[in-house]
Amino acid sequence: MKPTKFRSILLFGAPGSGKGTQGKILGSIPNFYHFSCGEVFRTLTPDTELGKIFLEYSSRGQLVPDEPTIRLWQHCIQVAELEGSFNGQTDTLILDGIPRNLQQAQMLKGLLQVRAVIYLWGTDMKKLVARLQRRALRENRLDDANIEIIRQRLETYERETHPVLDFYGSKLVRKVDSTQSPINVLREILSALTKSAP
Repeated sequence: MKPTKFRSILLFGAPGSGKGTQGKILGSIPNFYHFSCGEVFRTLTPDTELGKIFLEYSSRGQLVPDEPTIRLWQHCIQVAELEGSFNGQTDTLILDGIPRNLQQAQMLKGLLQVRAVIYLWGTDMKKLVARLQRRALRENRLDDANIEIIRQRLETYERETHPVLDFYGSKLVRKVDSTQSPINVLREILSALTKSAP
């Protein structure tokens, strides 16, 4: 019998904070399944409905609307279960980029059993911008190439995503300094997750 809610760890942080890097590492641990909303959106082709929506919004540095985002997430989780790469009864979801705002958090409330919220934070905005520009060159990501779009994305994150931390509350939120080396960031995340384990 399926669980009523998926056991979940949420990864939060501004663009360039290292969510994708840490999510991939955590997803390689048995019984952990990493889902990156941004990564899935970037694999969509413009000839699909969701692909057109993503292209339209990302090119302006804006977030994709909530309803299609949640619809895409549900579809991907169903496919992962059918393929056998995710088991909703035994695995923990590592969610990266979803929920991105208060509305999405409320929409997912009945589907997720959130065990911890890992908040990758950093006060140095110049470092985030530099990381995004390097990533744009390395991965040919158009949404990271333009400095104005980068600033727009960081402002959008601060405005729409930050309040979600308040929604889940301080008992679940674990702050990790994202300006450390990736191995030290990982060490702190694993320490936080060990303390959050049932």
